[in-house]
Amino acid sequence: MSYGLVIDDHPLVARGVTGFLRAHPRLSDAVDAGDAEQARAILAERGMPAIVLIDFWLGNDTAQAVIAHLLVTFHGARVLVMSGDDRPGVRATAMQTGAHGFVLKHESPEVFHRAVTELLDGGTWFQDLWPDTVPMEATELDVLVTPADLGLAERQGDILALLLDGLPNKRIAQVLRLSESTVKEHVSAVLARMGAHSRVELMTRLRGQRLVRRPA
Repeated sequence: MSYGLVIDDHPLVARGVTGFLRAHPRLSDAVDAGDAEQARAILAERGMPAIVLIDFWLGNDTAQAVIAHLLVTFHGARVLVMSGDDRPGVRATAMQTGAHGFVLKHESPEVFHRAVTELLDGGTWFQDLWPDTVPMEATELDVLVTPADLGLAERQGDILALLLDGLPNKRIAQVLRLSESTVKEHVSAVLARMGAHSRVELMTRLRGQRLVRRPA
């Protein structure tokens, strides 16, 4: 028997999911961490977990660095990404990072149980989600907006477009050939201009709108 680790910066969610894992017959225990630092301390003390359930968004950044550390350090650990953000780019980013599964937070306990069991059996869980080939194009119900419509400069619009695709700061810096510190400044400016405190809140505020990107 082995333990499960939950990494989520929302205490109520973390404790609820941890309690759920403790009831799983394949796990002897489960613990939770609120951020990457706490997670690393737990891993150093307890060793490899059987499974890790991690929120895609940790604060204002993604969980990619934590997932990469887990996969390199603990080859046998299974990683299930959770998110309340249902945009296709989030799931795609989780897959590209190397996670073994992805589940939306609004799914039922039965779905979570099946996903956890599937990963513990060595499988993956990306069922009943969007096909990888689905493009993030406007629908008839979307309102097309430009960065100028949102009060953003062109560079801030570039940053916003990549944020909406689920890219972390490091990857945005690579795509736009900027320093990470410059990207962080732009991200903070975009969040402030949009009146959002986090990337998740930013995406929520832009639901029903589709950003018109300038040519690459």
